Amino acid sequence: MSINNQLVDHLKGGQAFVPLSQFLDDIAYDKLDVRPNELPYSFYEVFYHIVFTQCDILKYCTNAEYVAPKWPNDYWPDKEKPESREAWENLKSQYFEERSILEQLLENKNLTETVPTSADHTFLREIMLVI
Repeated sequence: MSINNQLVDHLKGGQAFVPLSQFLDDIAYDKLDVRPNELPYSFYEVFYHIVFTQCDILKYCTNAEYVAPKWPNDYWPDKEKPESREAWENLKSQYFEERSILEQLLENKNLTETVPTSADHTFLREIMLVI
């Protein structure tokens, strides 16, 4: 198995962590804003951060005209829960669609090549950030 295929497996989950696809639909919509044990973020806030960051890294890896969002404000939602069930479903769909694009990129990339937006960052570095 190539390193690229191993990284695809890691993106999908189940290697070092439970895949999001295994439990994402089990989380009740009305519990998305709960901040357990006084943790600073709800499940929704953490998942939003994951999706936003994955999207940002995908853009960073593929768009030579990339402009970075403002850290940390743009990477976290303004609210503890989604606007609606539809917004929640759209966020989940976005996550899986963009992860699929990353998987396809991984299949054909030389991982030591630098991304088009940086002379210092390789595609491998960026994929490891997503994982």
